[in-house]
Amino acid sequence: MFKPRIIEGHPDWLDETGVKIYTISASNHLVDQTKYMSRLTKVKAMRDIDWANTPAFVIFHDGASCNYLVLVWWGNDNELFTSVSVNAEGEWQEDANQYSFCLYDLEVMWAERNIYIQTIDCKSPSLKQYQQSR
Repeated sequence: MFKPRIIEGHPDWLDETGVKIYTISASNHLVDQTKYMSRLTKVKAMRDIDWANTPAFVIFHDGASCNYLVLVWWGNDNELFTSVSVNAEGEWQEDANQYSFCLYDLEVMWAERNIYIQTIDCKSPSLKQYQQSR
């Protein structure tokens, strides 16, 4: 059954390449971002993407049963690409046939859609403005 979750994202929450960071907590406690950073680095390294010049965000989601890392980036002018990693039983895995983002993550994605339109898919695109917007 749906229960609201704490969703946070702050303008200064960026990784070293400018990927925006959001957190979601099923337990309504603050999310320890450090437990996700190593996996984020690995997932980004598996893709041939210039992260410093790509509008992107990540969701560190402390779920009810597992921890989810949802990496999302914009490409091909207006397409949204996703990678979902799940830490089940202490090991990260990415399996699109078994795991995806959930309805709580969609709240962030909707906000990011609107931010993308206002800052990138507009007359004067600005990656910096995109990265600073929440």
